[in-house]
Amino acid sequence: MEYPFDLSIIVPAYNEKESLPELIEWIGRVLGREGRTYEVIIIDDGSTDGSWDTILELAARDGHVHGIRFRRNYGKSAALYCGFKQAAGRVVFTMDADLQDSPDELPEMYRMVTEEGWDIVSGWKQHRQDNKLTKNLPSKLYNATARWITGIKLHDMNCGLKAYANEVVKDIEVYGEMHRYIPYLAKNAGYTRITEKPVHHQKRKYGVSKFGLERFVNGFLDLLSLWFISTFGKKPMHFFGYTGLFMFLVGFIMTIWIIVAKLVHQAAGTAFRAVTDQPLFYLALVTVLTGVMLFLAGFICELISRSNSDRNNYNIQDTI
Repeated sequence: MEYPFDLSIIVPAYNEKESLPELIEWIGRVLGREGRTYEVIIIDDGSTDGSWDTILELAARDGHVHGIRFRRNYGKSAALYCGFKQAAGRVVFTMDADLQDSPDELPEMYRMVTEEGWDIVSGWKQHRQDNKLTKNLPSKLYNATARWITGIKLHDMNCGLKAYANEVVKDIEVYGEMHRYIPYLAKNAGYTRITEKPVHHQKRKYGVSKFGLERFVNGFLDLLSLWFISTFGKKPMHFFGYTGLFMFLVGFIMTIWIIVAKLVHQAAGTAFRAVTDQPLFYLALVTVLTGVMLFLAGFICELISRSNSDRNNYNIQDTI
């Protein structure tokens, strides 16, 4: 397939007007030296510091620069979604606008996709320049959890610098705050050739970070949601049905145990408590009812799943 550009570089930006000119100049210097054709798509995610005026100035004097402006701040996933739709390069890159990602990494990551055949090359910030307490340690725990759940052996799932074969970004949908898990979305779409490359990470030169510690909590919840949807999205009864059936059986066995114990004591003439006087009876009742409700929830989810227009939407690679 022919592509109009060798590289498309997607740059989400929120209040980064100081760093954008330096970033564009740096990209141009690196790719000009390599002789590559490219486009830079900057998505202004509702900036309030005049970033859009800076993007207009850059586009006026540099034909490689294009811009998309949101009316308000929608978040990084929305910016990447719009950038991916417009990207026309053979290899699509994502990088942050804060100059912490180095454009010097672009040529080698491009080569890894085009010559070595990787679907995704993810950056790995081996030596982070962030605060060790608030960024490094939570990031290590977060990435260890992501590796365990997704099965993708990346040290830095959340690194903003990544390279994708064009067809990868066209076949996935980034939504919510799922930009952290694009490799997992790609894996679920059938793109399993995923690797990483150690990249140089720089200290922030202008402005302040737009992400706080809450991103790790949100990221963990998003990861669980994505895992559940990818595993049970088209077969919800396998989760709710098995769970409900298990709880129902546990509650049923507890109930039988209580009744049999009462009858044995009664037959032996020993003291016994009425079934309804035992706390275990009410625990068994709650367990049985919860199991029934989960089982019924599975039926409802199956009905919703079967009425979904995307239920038979499969990613076909080739036909003859």
